[in-house]
Amino acid sequence: MSSQLHITNGDVLTEKLRTLNLQGDIITWREMLCEGKTETNVGSESFWKTRFEFLNKNYKISKSWFIDKTLKEYRTLCSHKQEDHIVLWFENDLFDQINMLAVISWLKSHRPYAQISLVSGDEEVKTDNLLGLGSLNDDQLRKVFNNRTLLTQDDVEYADYVWQLYCSDNPIRLENLKDFDSFQFAHLSGAIEAHLLRFPTIKNGLNAVENNILKLAVDTKPKTKLALMNAVLNNQGVYGFGDTQYERVITKLKPLFSNFNPVRLSKKGKEILEGKTSYYSCIQENDAYLGGALKYNFLYNSETNRILKL
Repeated sequence: MSSQLHITNGDVLTEKLRTLNLQGDIITWREMLCEGKTETNVGSESFWKTRFEFLNKNYKISKSWFIDKTLKEYRTLCSHKQEDHIVLWFENDLFDQINMLAVISWLKSHRPYAQISLVSGDEEVKTDNLLGLGSLNDDQLRKVFNNRTLLTQDDVEYADYVWQLYCSDNPIRLENLKDFDSFQFAHLSGAIEAHLLRFPTIKNGLNAVENNILKLAVDTKPKTKLALMNAVLNNQGVYGFGDTQYERVITKLKPLFSNFNPVRLSKKGKEILEGKTSYYSCIQENDAYLGGALKYNFLYNSETNRILKL
């Protein structure tokens, strides 16, 4: 008799799936691999050490929290060795797509015998107003589960290949993925394009995410920092970031604001948004990573949509 294991993108979805009484245990993948340095060897001691150092430094995640929430769940995953069908519940945004790649890479190495299927929920999930798999009702969840996509060995190899590229020190190699067949990952190429837009632009030294925050501050004229946050969350495109991630970005951009109540850009902030000057030298960090690449070792040319190495 075949057995199933479900791996979800977060606790909200995990709790919903528990009420569905689907066959098999449920594991929650608690990581944000779209941020900070990553290594190809998912699950290794070096991998988790690198991840903890990033999360501790940038999000004040304690060692006890990291062990209890992330490592314990990972060890539970490791203990499930008999399941021959593994169901992945990940959404279409950058946040989930990068986590998905890492999980598939791990499964390729540690569960090569398992059949892997992917729940996408394309027909049921609305991405324009932040509704994801966790927002679906029981009937919709059963529907997307029944319509899941069975991955071929080529799909698994491709996902692992993209993960290796994401963890490499040169993001330029990812540009060519736009020219490839995305196999059965309909949203991966869009997520990779969004990832490349996170490198600083030649125009003003800020990336697409940072420029979007400044632009929304001007266009929506938010009266409070919370209103700015809501505008950013509702107009972030395919990134799928949470408020804690944006809080960190806004804090880095704080010198470009003259006020947060109401929200106003400073004169310098307006000049940078208009491309009259660059903020690169002020915002540059020597140890800021996107995947395996140093963020400020590359520039994004918005005119050619290409990455340049400094």
